[in-house]
Amino acid sequence: MTEKHAADLPSADPEVVVVPEPDRVLLHMPVDIRNVSLVVLAGLASLFVLHWAKAVFIPVMLGVLFSYALSPVVNWLELRRVPRWLGAAVLMLAIVSAIISAAYSLRDEAGALVESLPAAAQKFRLAMKARAGASDSTLETVQKAASQIEQAAREGASPSGANRGAMRVVVESPGFNIKDYLWTGTLGLIALVGQTMAVVFLTYFLMLSGDAFRRKLIKLAGPTLSSKKITLQALHEITGDIQRYLQVQLFTSALVGALTWLALLAIGLHNAAVWGIVAGILNLVPYVGSLVTAVTSALVGFLQFGSLDMALLVGGASLVIHTLVGNLLTPWLTSRASRLSPVAVFVGLLAWGWLWGVWGLLLGIPILMIVKSICDRVDDLKPIGEFLGA
Repeated sequence: MTEKHAADLPSADPEVVVVPEPDRVLLHMPVDIRNVSLVVLAGLASLFVLHWAKAVFIPVMLGVLFSYALSPVVNWLELRRVPRWLGAAVLMLAIVSAIISAAYSLRDEAGALVESLPAAAQKFRLAMKARAGASDSTLETVQKAASQIEQAAREGASPSGANRGAMRVVVESPGFNIKDYLWTGTLGLIALVGQTMAVVFLTYFLMLSGDAFRRKLIKLAGPTLSSKKITLQALHEITGDIQRYLQVQLFTSALVGALTWLALLAIGLHNAAVWGIVAGILNLVPYVGSLVTAVTSALVGFLQFGSLDMALLVGGASLVIHTLVGNLLTPWLTSRASRLSPVAVFVGLLAWGWLWGVWGLLLGIPILMIVKSICDRVDDLKPIGEFLGA
C-alpha cells in the first residue's frame, strides 16, 4: 500500500485527524545552460574591458555628461542668433576660466595649509600628551603587562646560555621620502591634464554637433517607422533623465555649501564661505567628498583653535551635513528624478565605484539611467529595467 493511499484511509484512532498533503505545483521553466553560460562569460568580458579601458571610457562618459548639461545653454544662444560654434566655444572658455580663477584665488590658503602641516602635527602630538595626562592610560597599562608576560615566557622557554654570543639583527623599514614619489606624481599630473583636455575638446565637439548623433542613431535604428519612434523616445527619455539628475546634483550641492557655510560661520571658523564652496563642489563625489571635506576642515579648525574638541566639532558638523543631505535627501530626489530604485542606486554606486573608483561614483547613476531607458524598450531586457525601476 502506497503512502498516498494510506493517507486517504480513515485513521483507527477517532481523535486523530489525518490531513492529506496538498499536491505540489511545479513551474516548468526551460533553462538553456549554454545561453546562461554565454551570458555570464559576456558579462565577465564586459567588466574586464570596462576596467582595462577605463582611461578611454571615463573621458568619453564625462564628455557626454557635460554635453547634456551644457547643451541647453548653447541651444538658447543659438536661438538668439549666436552661431553654435561660437556659443559652445565661449561657454567652454568661461567655465575653464572660472575654474582656473577659483583655483588661483585659493592658492594662498592652500599653500598656508600645506606649510602649517608640521606645526599641526606638533600641536596634535602635544594635545594628545596633554589629554593623556601624567598617568598612563588603561591601554598602556595593559600593553606593559602583556610585554612583561611575553618577556617572562621567553626567558622561561629559552635554555640558559642559548643566546649567549648571538648577534641580534634589526631590520628597519625606510622612512618616507617625498622625492621617491615626485616622479610618479608628475606622471599622474601629466595624465590628469591630458584627460582633462580630452574631456574639454570632446564636450565642445559634442555640443557643436547638436542633434547630428541623434539623427544618425535614429537612421541606424532600422527601416521601419516603429523602430525609429522607439529610438527617438529612448533618446528623449535619456536626455530628460540626465538633465533632471544634474539639476538634483546642483541643488543638493548648493544646499550642502550653504549649510556648511552657516554652520562653520556659527562655530567661528575663518573663511567659512570658502569652505562652503569646497563642500558644495566635493558633494558631487559621493562618500569620498564628504570624508575629504570633514578631514580638511577639522585640520583647519585644529590649526585655528588649537583644541581637539573644536577640531572634532568642525569636522563633525561638516560630516553630519553631508550625511543628512547625501544619505537621506539625495537618494530620494535622485529616485524621483530618474525613476530608479534607491536600492539600485546604492548597489550601482558600489559596483561602479569598485570598477572605476571615484569616477565610477560620479558616473554610476547616469550610466544606470541610460541602461534602464534602453532595457525598458527591448523585450528581452525588460526584466532588467523592471528591476532597476522604482
